[in-house]
Amino acid sequence: MYYEVLPWKQHQAVGKNSGKTSYIERFNNTLRQRCSRLVRKTLSFSKKLANHIGMIQYFICDYNKRMALLV
Repeated sequence: MYYEVLPWKQHQAVGKNSGKTSYIERFNNTLRQRCSRLVRKTLSFSKKLANHIGMIQYFICDYNKRMALLV
């Protein structure tokens, strides 16, 4: 889905029996809720692909940092 943002080496395919799909689906939902650019019909959009990719990278870094503080 985000192959231009995350390299193939960082992607891990997990099956439904792994028990990790709920975490992945929760993250995807959080990403859509907090990043209005990813919603289908929106007024928030990036004119340049580099800005769109940068926004997703920033969100992922910020999200990971906040989750690390909770642990």
